[in-house]
Amino acid sequence: MDALVIGTRSYAGRLLVGTGKFSSMEVMAQAVAASGTGLVTVALRRVDLDDAPAPGTRVVDHLPEGIDLLPNTSGAATAQEAVLLARLGRAALGTDLVKLEVTPDPVTLAPDPIETLRAAEQLVADGFTVLPYCSADPLLCRRLQDVGCATVMPLGSWIGSNRGLRTRDAIESIVAACQVPVVVDAGLAVPSDAACALEIGADAVLVNTAIAVAGDPVAMAEGFALATRAGRLAWLAGPGRVLEATRASASSPLTGFLGE
Repeated sequence: MDALVIGTRSYAGRLLVGTGKFSSMEVMAQAVAASGTGLVTVALRRVDLDDAPAPGTRVVDHLPEGIDLLPNTSGAATAQEAVLLARLGRAALGTDLVKLEVTPDPVTLAPDPIETLRAAEQLVADGFTVLPYCSADPLLCRRLQDVGCATVMPLGSWIGSNRGLRTRDAIESIVAACQVPVVVDAGLAVPSDAACALEIGADAVLVNTAIAVAGDPVAMAEGFALATRAGRLAWLAGPGRVLEATRASASSPLTGFLGE
């Protein structure tokens, strides 16, 4: 299957995984391994930025070898806060990747479109590879693409809600409008949500809560990995025609047998 390309990096899988909410570091590490992901998000507010943290206390100490880190600016309420967090993350973790999140509303954690665009412009100018979390707004996604973001990351539903792909029609419009990868982020609940997102043309999904709070996070991570593969293959294959609701089409011939 074709690779997912983000900036100058290439990934075999199309599932990105978050590292929060797991019951333990060990379970998180096992789920990440089962997902087959090449890129995991790490909240900068959860990373120990001290010069000499105690061994084994950081999320990054438990991740499998060869996985890229995607620091995120979770908790930032303004563009200024997000830029500061991104710069701290680059200095601490040695990566230009950043998942941009600006979420001033504590109830919905909805991304602020104005502050997100403002921060994206600054971070791109500062040499970051920016993956912005945003509302499922085709115009905003085009603007984020135009200022140089490496992807757009429209929400499927509210962060952590497990309400599934509620923005399907908007995602289809975003896929049609954008040339950079479209990564559906937030709210996906079960693997079929991920399959649906990729079937309609999204390039990848990012999943955290649905895996972390599942009864068996490792099995759920594997399920999401399989779903993203199935969805991408369906998109590449091209779905067949859709008939009117009142019509059917036989898959086997109805003539030429039983004595005719």
